[in-house]
Amino acid sequence: MSANEAIVECVPNFSEGTDQQVINAIAEAISGTDGCSLLDTDSSPSTNRTVYTFVGSPANVIQGALNAAAEAYRLIDMRHHKGTHPRLGSLDVCPFVPVKNASMEICVQCANDFGKLLSEKLNVPVYLYGFASSTDYRSSVPQIRSGEYEGLKDKLEDPSWKPDFGAAEFVPKWGATIVGARDFLIAYNVNLLCTKEQAHRIALNIRESGRGPLKPGRLKKVQAIGWYVEDSNIAQ
Repeated sequence: MSANEAIVECVPNFSEGTDQQVINAIAEAISGTDGCSLLDTDSSPSTNRTVYTFVGSPANVIQGALNAAAEAYRLIDMRHHKGTHPRLGSLDVCPFVPVKNASMEICVQCANDFGKLLSEKLNVPVYLYGFASSTDYRSSVPQIRSGEYEGLKDKLEDPSWKPDFGAAEFVPKWGATIVGARDFLIAYNVNLLCTKEQAHRIALNIRESGRGPLKPGRLKKVQAIGWYVEDSNIAQ
């Protein structure tokens, strides 16, 4: 990468956290893409989810994300997916983040270009979120993911939930993908000696969305969820 080249981060979240062969295949699809540097792979069996972090030029990260999605389409079947983390599809969320010499406008363009290409290549529905969204009621991941994979078929029949890219048709193997542009996000887990239900009540108290419009949480711009991590035998 040249000193003046735009660098964008891509952080795709895939709905697979237990099968190491699948996890590795997606990682290799990213690292094997010219101009993409895979920085981190974070998997959890309990959430059955893996988050990849990689960087490159706008064109390269779009291609890296497409290569990873193609592997996911081949190897992941949402009809058999179970996990504690909310999810809408095999490639659940795919944000683009400005790192260096890149504006948010560039990342919005990345989101639009990737979303269009993904829908055309795999024939799957794609929703835009964050800075890439132009619709208030479907601008955040929780809004779009409401109902999750199990409720997606009915959601797609509602004209107000027509995908930004792709046909409003349910693809059982895939689900749908949420693509967007955002700033850096700091994600971390807090271990709690309590039940899953108690952990979730704490999350409801602190997250901005709280328990709904009439009962907002305490902290602006904060997202939170409570769950029980079976492999660690602890609530978070």
